[in-house]
Amino acid sequence: MNNFKLQFPLIVAGILAFTSCKKQEQERLQSKATQETSVAPSLLLTYTMSNWMGSLPDATNVAQLSIPGTHDSGARTEPVGGTAKCQNLSIADQLTAGVRYLDIRCRHIGDAFAIHHGSIYQNLNFNDVLNACIGFLNSNPTETIIMSVKEEYDPSNNTRSFEQTFDSYVNQNPSKWDLGDGVPTLGAVRGKIKLLRRFGAGTTKGIDATNWADNTTFSINNSAANLKIQDYYNVSDVNTKWSNIETLLNEAHNDTSNRLYLNYSSGYKALIFGIPSITTVSNSVNPKINTFFTNNTHGKYGIIPMDFVDATRSQLIVNTNF
Repeated sequence: MNNFKLQFPLIVAGILAFTSCKKQEQERLQSKATQETSVAPSLLLTYTMSNWMGSLPDATNVAQLSIPGTHDSGARTEPVGGTAKCQNLSIADQLTAGVRYLDIRCRHIGDAFAIHHGSIYQNLNFNDVLNACIGFLNSNPTETIIMSVKEEYDPSNNTRSFEQTFDSYVNQNPSKWDLGDGVPTLGAVRGKIKLLRRFGAGTTKGIDATNWADNTTFSINNSAANLKIQDYYNVSDVNTKWSNIETLLNEAHNDTSNRLYLNYSSGYKALIFGIPSITTVSNSVNPKINTFFTNNTHGKYGIIPMDFVDATRSQLIVNTNF
């Protein structure tokens, strides 16, 4: 009994010491778990809007992506508010904000291309667009730019065809272009401009989108590429416009093929005397895009060309790729 009385304090001390050590080990493990939890998101988000494609595998088909785009990418000038301007950001700033689809409208004048929105010259030429694109790709060689090229307004003072003038621009930097007619993998077009062609050509030249229907949702089925396009631009009702956008977003998300979806969120609403208002549509649709991609955060949704893109909206779309 006396021996037990002598040993009892030692036993209690041992128990307390063991309990203390176990508690310290638990606290250490909890601290480590907390650190790992807090570090994990920063490790995952290693891309920026300038190089987000670099975090995706080479084998990824471009059709499997969600890609922010701009409609009438060079249109930043207008004589009357709301009638012609479609973007606040320059081409270079659009690319930095994550945009990877450009909609370039070229007037053929003097055997060169001037950027127009309808009749309105945008104080920009095709060389300005290409300099911005090639400069961006040189700085960010993991990226690709899908460029739609369309003839705009009336040609004037030319000695050659639109196609021949386009070819002359390509010949300035042929290594920067991909003119194949199929929808490529990312690895095949990194550092390049991928042409989506909306002008006539005598030879294979980019993804052929010349059978572009007017003011509707439609398909283009070529031997090398299948496309589904929503371009309801003459908007009588903004709710119908959004319904068309949302329908194609969900279709793209559920499609497991390599069909390329182009879903134009842009348009105009005719006001009194038929004066077009671009901002009536963009002010209604753009917040809905933000909400949609806040709630739908993963999966492919196709190319979404927008009016008045900004970095926040662009990033919401880009994030669905990861």
